Amino acid sequence: MIPVSDSTHRAARFPFVNVILILTNLYVFFLQFMNPESFTLQYALTPSTVDFVNYASLIPFVTSMFLHGGILHITSNMLFLWVFGDNVEGEMFPFVFLLVYLFSGIIGGLTQYALNPASDIPMLGASGAVAGVLGAYISYFPHNKIKTFVPLFFIFTFVNISAWMMIGYWFVLQIFSGVSSLPTQQDGGVAFFAHIGGFVAGFLMSKLLRINRVQVVG
Repeated sequence: MIPVSDSTHRAARFPFVNVILILTNLYVFFLQFMNPESFTLQYALTPSTVDFVNYASLIPFVTSMFLHGGILHITSNMLFLWVFGDNVEGEMFPFVFLLVYLFSGIIGGLTQYALNPASDIPMLGASGAVAGVLGAYISYFPHNKIKTFVPLFFIFTFVNISAWMMIGYWFVLQIFSGVSSLPTQQDGGVAFFAHIGGFVAGFLMSKLLRINRVQVVG
């Protein structure tokens, strides 16, 4: 299932941060494409090099979320960010949205790191941060309809699916995929637990922000 658009559009304020994040990811991907091996090794997160006493070794928890493993990887991440990010940013101050994005990405990286801290395989991708945006979206807009492209064998069609159903299905799929991938973590692959950690972080942060806003207004 590929999201195309949603039923709520935040036209009152242009989503500057969301657009800047997408453009930044695309620009960094271009730089990475020009020199893939050295660029990736320098900025990706390699768990075995992490030393919590040495702050410099923690910087890749941030830089790695702007790297991607290929065209399909960055296209899927940026598509999800484009469809869901503008609405989430519309519910927050722009700077807060940026913090939620970055915090979710860091928590996602820490979650994946915790499973195999001795791994020498570089971790990269915005998936944890984007998953945090999905977590926030389902908190704010659970009843929105998502226009979704669904390929069924040789039939291609668009259907409207409720946000809680689509994102809930995605989250459950991450859990099952993550658990089934545990025996092969040493060989690399998709960082499913980064998705899970990022999603939970974004969801909880949005809940806290909503509670604080109600208290301030009340």
